Amino acid sequence: TIGIDCVAMCVNDVLAQGAQPLFFLDYIAAGHNQPEKLAAIVKGVAAGCRQAETALIGGETAEMPDMYAPDEYDLAGFAVGIAAKDQLLTAQLPQAGDVLLGLPASGLHSNGYSLVRQILFKDHHLTLNDRPVELHGQSLAQVLLTPTRIYVQAVKPLLEQKLVKGISHITGGGFYENLPRMYNDQLQAVIDPDSWPRLPIFSYLKKLGQLTETDAFRTFNLGIGMVLAVAADQVKQVQRLLQANDEKSYL
Repeated sequence: TIGIDCVAMCVNDVLAQGAQPLFFLDYIAAGHNQPEKLAAIVKGVAAGCRQAETALIGGETAEMPDMYAPDEYDLAGFAVGIAAKDQLLTAQLPQAGDVLLGLPASGLHSNGYSLVRQILFKDHHLTLNDRPVELHGQSLAQVLLTPTRIYVQAVKPLLEQKLVKGISHITGGGFYENLPRMYNDQLQAVIDPDSWPRLPIFSYLKKLGQLTETDAFRTFNLGIGMVLAVAADQVKQVQRLLQANDEKSYL
């Protein structure tokens, strides 16, 4: 699954510029070359590329025993996308009165894991096999390794029809750092935290780590992986198109 996360972090960012991801390259460094493990990682990368309708055109593998322990590896990647210059989403496009639509996240989406490890494994000495009652039967491993969602197929038709004024990919820094990137300094977002279902893992982490609501919003996506800015009179049309691509959205 980790390869899907790597692709998602790249292609969702490209999408947030109003561009269509075209191709992806990966880089894997390891302490010891274990062909089966590397094949599994690249299989995940390929799965992510298929979801993003993006070509995996190459990569690099490096074996560096002096840099990494035998069972350690490091995965990086990048994507290139294309857009006509006049179709790029700039901070000048969203206007006062526009509506924000949130697209649901599958889980943590590759962000906040330093804090997650601190809370779960260092402070409370849990294991990946633990199944807290708050997670409704799932193990911590299952929840923490849920791959990041890739939004390309759902959002690309909206871009083609020029129905989106701004896109915010909710990554590191949560809502506070990512939302303001899509509009100018004269605007601010008004968010109703009760307008979407918060995934159980976030409530669990907040309780266990004694996090404030501000801490949670500054670190995690809290169940919203991408936010779209849409003109008020086009909201229903956008939601219909999203629904046609099996994509939920929250006002």
